[in-house]
Amino acid sequence: MPITSVAKDPEALTLVVVADFTVPLRRLWDAYADPRQLEKFWGPPTWPATFVRHDLAPGGLSEYYMTGPDGDRSGGYWEFLAVAEGRSFEVLDGFTRDDGEPNTDMPSMRMVFEFAETDGGSRLTTTTHFNSLPELEQLLEMGMEEGMTSAMGQIDDVLADLRSFAADRATSAQLLSDTTVRISRVVRGTPEQVWAAHHDPELLRQWCYGPEGWEFTECVTSTKPGDRHRYAYAPTNGTEGQGFALVGELLETDPPHREVFLETMEGVDGPPTRNEQTLTPVDGGTLISLVVTYDSREQRDAILGTGMTDGMEISYARLEETVLAGGRP
Repeated sequence: MPITSVAKDPEALTLVVVADFTVPLRRLWDAYADPRQLEKFWGPPTWPATFVRHDLAPGGLSEYYMTGPDGDRSGGYWEFLAVAEGRSFEVLDGFTRDDGEPNTDMPSMRMVFEFAETDGGSRLTTTTHFNSLPELEQLLEMGMEEGMTSAMGQIDDVLADLRSFAADRATSAQLLSDTTVRISRVVRGTPEQVWAAHHDPELLRQWCYGPEGWEFTECVTSTKPGDRHRYAYAPTNGTEGQGFALVGELLETDPPHREVFLETMEGVDGPPTRNEQTLTPVDGGTLISLVVTYDSREQRDAILGTGMTDGMEISYARLEETVLAGGRP
């Protein structure tokens, strides 16, 4: 158990939890920066968490839900008030309703996470600020302290797993729900470099065309909400297959951290997918996290069944080898 102290202060309206770890500071920070790792310990063992959004940047937002043993769900959110990369972040922490909107009938809290190096590794100090004594007492009665303690008890196994989240791991697809998939890959470059590689047509043409034997025939990118993009591809040098195009609309953008866009294959009936891409600096480069929401489970399975993840891995590997060669190791 990494927790070394828990201090409740009714006068200051705070709960301070200190935990010490035998891993480097960067490793501890990445466990909170990477939603794949965070959801393995944020919820108590009997209420595991699923993060459907995690923007670790000033002004960003995280959305998650915890699933109980009987299938019941409890949702929450973090609104990032401040982020000092590798050192601290501050969030407004609250509950959500079934529709994902903030539950104003429940208390919200301000939480400050401070990371520091120690002689033995690293330390995390989490300070929760409550709005009033009744709210502090209400949340403690709901088991907040016990929940944090039991959740923190799972983090050692996550920190010890150096392989599952390493920078040299291939692109992976994780099913978050019947209609939602998170596709993840760490690439060796800064978020600014990776963002440019996705939005500069000349750079995009160098890497984002899937298997060898294909090429771009048109590359129109989008820069502001409402813009439409079109990526057209065709086989070359006798490669079998017919050309196709992906088209869509940019909904939200926050360079170089996050963007949301709709996308579909041109000429194919059916609703577009909703794609939320975030870029997060981690050890070894930048974590690309693409959360794709489909109209149905059938649409999800059909698209994943085309080998989409393998094609993305080929492109991401090419991104590292060409555009990002010489980027941050």
